[in-house]
Amino acid sequence: MFSRLSYTFREMWASLRRNFTLTAAAIITAAVSLFILGLTLLVLRGFDNQLSQWSGGVELIVYVENDATPEQLQVVRDALESNPAVIDVDRLEYLDVDASLAEARRLFAGDPETLQLLTAENIPTQFKVVPRPDASAELLTEIASSYKERLPKVISVAFPSKQIDVLSTLRGVVQFVLYLITLILLFSAVLLIWNTIRTAMFARRREIEVMKLVGATNWFIRVPFMLEGLIQGLVGAVFASGGVLTANWYWTSTVQSFPPDSGFGAFVVTGNYPQWVVFWLIVLVMLVGAIGSGTAASKFLDV
Repeated sequence: MFSRLSYTFREMWASLRRNFTLTAAAIITAAVSLFILGLTLLVLRGFDNQLSQWSGGVELIVYVENDATPEQLQVVRDALESNPAVIDVDRLEYLDVDASLAEARRLFAGDPETLQLLTAENIPTQFKVVPRPDASAELLTEIASSYKERLPKVISVAFPSKQIDVLSTLRGVVQFVLYLITLILLFSAVLLIWNTIRTAMFARRREIEVMKLVGATNWFIRVPFMLEGLIQGLVGAVFASGGVLTANWYWTSTVQSFPPDSGFGAFVVTGNYPQWVVFWLIVLVMLVGAIGSGTAASKFLDV
């Protein structure tokens, strides 16, 4: 068993050195494509953070003072539910102090100064309102004004419909362009890995013929080449992951130095999401390497 493993890694390393230029090209292409994919996922997450308070079709948020009594909150809820023709009552959501703080920590991750000012004593609670599909912007604006004027403890009513449309459209454009570039580069990486394995097998065609004559199975011959493709992809993933984490750290530190009202605070991605992106990049590139090397090793085994 140990001798087979030793043979596999020895042959894999010899093949990598023999085709150094093709190997380097495959690694660079894989790293660049994965880096762009990782940045794409982080950028889209930033857009989602910016739009999260309007997610699920929410277009109206009623901010209420956090010292409102249950009776006053019920008055606000009754007023909202009294317009079922305009508001989707089943999707009405109330965020208490804890939920509002949790959301603020995510939305203002890039604005620590504002975040420090928000505490359990002063952060407003909020009702998230989903309008009916046929509700017009003019009608919603009129209703929002009436809520602020006549409902108890209501601080303000947010209704940025135009900003939502702009951000949603921009997110779609960015998603399409970056995903398209990523797919093209990933396909290029597969082709490069495929070509590298094909060249390596062609250079060792006489050895492969001898090995098959003495009884070596196809899998025994194929495994070192498949491992070579996996290693190429994995090295590319390591470089890409380091680049993604570094870019995210630099962006976060830069945004935190912006003025609090710059509007970029929500575009910061925090928590475990960057680590999950790195994990899935590694999984993806291992699949890419396996597909490219496995296909080539199978196709050109009879050289």
